[in-house]
Amino acid sequence: MEYLEFELPIKELEDQLSKCRVIGEESDVDVTQTCEQIEKKLLATKKDIYKNLTAWQRVQLSRHPNRPYTLDHIRALCGDSFLELHGDRNVKDDKAMIGGLGKIGDQSYMFIGQQKGYNTKTRQYRNFGMSNPEGYRKALRLMKSAEKFKLPVVTLIDTPGAYPGLEAEERGQGEAIARNILEMTRLKVPIICVIIGEGASGGALGIGVGDRVLMMENTWYSVISPESCSSILWRSWEYKEQAAEALKLTAPDMKKMKLVDGIIKEPLGGAHTNREEAFLAVRKAIEKSYDELKNLSPKELVEKRMDKYADMGVYK
Repeated sequence: MEYLEFELPIKELEDQLSKCRVIGEESDVDVTQTCEQIEKKLLATKKDIYKNLTAWQRVQLSRHPNRPYTLDHIRALCGDSFLELHGDRNVKDDKAMIGGLGKIGDQSYMFIGQQKGYNTKTRQYRNFGMSNPEGYRKALRLMKSAEKFKLPVVTLIDTPGAYPGLEAEERGQGEAIARNILEMTRLKVPIICVIIGEGASGGALGIGVGDRVLMMENTWYSVISPESCSSILWRSWEYKEQAAEALKLTAPDMKKMKLVDGIIKEPLGGAHTNREEAFLAVRKAIEKSYDELKNLSPKELVEKRMDKYADMGVYK
C-alpha cells in the first residue's frame, strides 16, 4: 500500500494497529481493548482527512498508482464478455485508447477509454494514457459501429491529455479531437461518460461529450492540469496547489457549475482502498443513466444533448 503525503497520519496508526495485533498473537497479553482504541482513532482520522480534502489532494488521489484504470473497470463490469476491438483503419492501433464490446447484465455496450500503465514498461506501451490522433479515430470508428447496431456507448476517461508530440500534430491531433466532439453531439445512441481518474484538456473532451457525464468523487476535470497552469501563470510548478483551487476542477465544483451531471461516491480513502465497492458504484451509475435514456428516440437524444451543451456557461 502506497501512501500520499497527507495520508501519513493514517499510515502511522495502521502501523501501530499492525504491531498491536502481532504482540497479541506472539504473547499472552490481551491487547483487544488497545486494538479497538487504535481502530476507532484510525477511522476518525480517515473521516477527518477525507472529508476536508483540498483540490490538490483530490488531484493526487486521482493519480494514485493503485487506483483502478479503464481495463480494471471494464473487466469488473463485463467479466469475460468483453471483446476488445483494434485499429483506426487508417494508421495503426493506439494502445493508449482501448475499446470494444461488453455486457453489463443482459445489456450490451460499446466501451471506450484511455488506459494507463502500471510500471515503466506498460506506461511506455500505453504512452502514459496519452492518445495519438489514431486513438481518437479508433474511438470514433467504434462509436459509429455502436450507432449502426443501436448500442449505447460508455466512455471511461482517465488521461493527462492528448499526446502533444510533433508527429501527433502532423497527423492531425486537433482535427481528430474536434471531429469526435462534433460527431458525439449528433450520435443517435445514448452516451454515458465516466471520469475515473484524470480528465485533462482536449484529451478528455475527445471522448467526453455525452448525455450523462459523471465524475467519480476523487477525480478532476479541467482545461489544463494544475502544474501546467502554475507554470504558465507563475513560471514555476510551485504554485500547483493554488492553481488547483483556482481552476475549480473537483467533482463538487463541476457539479455546482452544471458541467457534469452527477458524482459517483467512492469508498473512504479513494477507489483503490476498496476496488469492488468502487466498481459496483460505477456499475450502478451506468445502469441508472441508461435506464433514464433508453426510451428516448434518436431525435430526442440528439436534441437534449445539443441543448445541454448549448446551455453551459449561460447566465441570466
